[in-house]
Amino acid sequence: MAEYRNFTELVRAHVTEGPEREALVLLSGDGTEMRAERVTYAEIDVEARRLAAWLQERGAAGHPVIVVQNSGRLFATSFLACLYAGAMAVPAPPPGNVKHTTERLVGIVKDTAPHSVLTDARGAPGVSLLLAQIGYERVPCLATDALTAGAEDDWSPPDMEPDDIAFLQYTSGSTSDPKGVMVSHGNLIANQAQIAGALGTTRESRMGSWLPFHHDMGLIGHLLHPLAVGGASVLLPPTLFVRHPVRWLQAITEYGVTSGGGPNFAYDLCVRRITEEQMAGLDLSRWENACNGAEPVRAETVRAFTRKFAAVGLRPDAMWPCYGLAEATLLVTGGTRNGTVRTMTVDAKALEHHRVVTSAPAEAPVEGDQQRELVSCGLVHGGLDLVIVDPTTRARLPEGQVGEIWVRGDSVARGYWNRPRDTCETFSSATACGQEGFLRTGDLGTLLDGELFVTGRLKDIMIVAGRNLYPQDIERVAQQVSPLFGFCTAFSVGSEREQAVLIQEVRTGGSYDLDLAKLAARVHETISQEFEIAVAGVLLVRPGTVRRTTSGKVQRPAMRDLFLRGRIEPLHALLSPEVRDLVEAGGGPRGYGGDRP
Repeated sequence: MAEYRNFTELVRAHVTEGPEREALVLLSGDGTEMRAERVTYAEIDVEARRLAAWLQERGAAGHPVIVVQNSGRLFATSFLACLYAGAMAVPAPPPGNVKHTTERLVGIVKDTAPHSVLTDARGAPGVSLLLAQIGYERVPCLATDALTAGAEDDWSPPDMEPDDIAFLQYTSGSTSDPKGVMVSHGNLIANQAQIAGALGTTRESRMGSWLPFHHDMGLIGHLLHPLAVGGASVLLPPTLFVRHPVRWLQAITEYGVTSGGGPNFAYDLCVRRITEEQMAGLDLSRWENACNGAEPVRAETVRAFTRKFAAVGLRPDAMWPCYGLAEATLLVTGGTRNGTVRTMTVDAKALEHHRVVTSAPAEAPVEGDQQRELVSCGLVHGGLDLVIVDPTTRARLPEGQVGEIWVRGDSVARGYWNRPRDTCETFSSATACGQEGFLRTGDLGTLLDGELFVTGRLKDIMIVAGRNLYPQDIERVAQQVSPLFGFCTAFSVGSEREQAVLIQEVRTGGSYDLDLAKLAARVHETISQEFEIAVAGVLLVRPGTVRRTTSGKVQRPAMRDLFLRGRIEPLHALLSPEVRDLVEAGGGPRGYGGDRP
């Protein structure tokens, strides 16, 4: 891939080599059947050139163009059209009934001041109204499905170099103040070569997933990667997967998907929701790489998924934990030396002090205050340089010590759009020994025999009673208290004295005799005993309250902010007087009601 200056040249080379080959297989339908729309390389190229000519005529080259599409086909052609026109594609979620997705789109519009917005005839009126409401009424909003044939002949190839920006990938953080990662054509091509080398993908490969395209794993891993190697992408809507997880595995079976995946929670959902009857028609024998990334990989999920679906042909070495981030385009590590998932049981107390002390795992590992099981996210690929660094002293750390993960290489992006200070702090770091040009990921981890074990998030670390606690550990223990529990989030509040707070979703199922006070007390007691800390708050909330990214990753900073502003509506609250005072000082209502621990 290194011989191509830009991604447009790479895609068009595959168009020339195999114009009638399938590029996309777009699935739709309900719980009873799926319908497939097949798009060839020639078709996607014509539609992209048609729209690119419209963008070129209106001077979009070098400017951000937001892509807001519900249709997979229209998104793919719109995104490629931006690159074909020499513009910067900006994937964004369509506005909908969920408030924070609309807020996120508004934040992206304000941050980019786009040249135009690409959507469809159904969504154009709503997007145009939204633009007018926030003062961007002069930004053109084009319904791309309304373009007439013939304009593709007016397109001319863009003169784009590797350093030119291909697209802006907005990170999964604050909805009102998002950061746009500037991914160049060179970054994109370098990362696609890394992915191909790691997975062994070729033009015969088929990638399959349900992830939305405004998420980097969905966009780069499952839409752009097949186009980069000349393969095919099998895609189904996220809502179809969430409602009927078996549809994903049925698509893998029917269309011969060889690589693809999603976050850990997707595999957990398949284990819990797919019945023995639904498994009857599955054949996962051709699934070579079941990629597991975008959120912490849990050893128990890997074991449960591998064990359950071995009966329908899933290979024991198919599960492929990986680590990546938007700032490095996508993939950083993945795959292990012997092809099987490697885990490591460590002393939880030592981990609090950023040391890795291994211990012999029990026959059936049970995590708690004594042990924690870590999963290898694999090896570094494609010439990237990954080091573990003390985040305070910036000294490189040896194997067996936990520090911040730093990365440098050709796939590390250029920085954040219009944020020179943040760019300098994140993308231009130097170690204490003078090695320069590193990206600070903000993630904590350790290396063992060249394999990366991610232990947590630097900013998510909770310092309670002088101890460094990982919120995901507290969340995992809390979720085991009741089968009615769903997603949860743990964080600390306070300035002089940090205190732990847990927000836990509970499925009441319309039951009015559920003793929420007793349930909250059980959570409080379990966390207090397990981690030997005083828990200052437990909120039981309705399903859907805990905010997550498009990949399912819990947005802890956002939830902490909502909590302190009194914006959480609990079914029951158990709060200490100090935390009640913090909420009231932050402008929230008096104490949320409920009990004292």
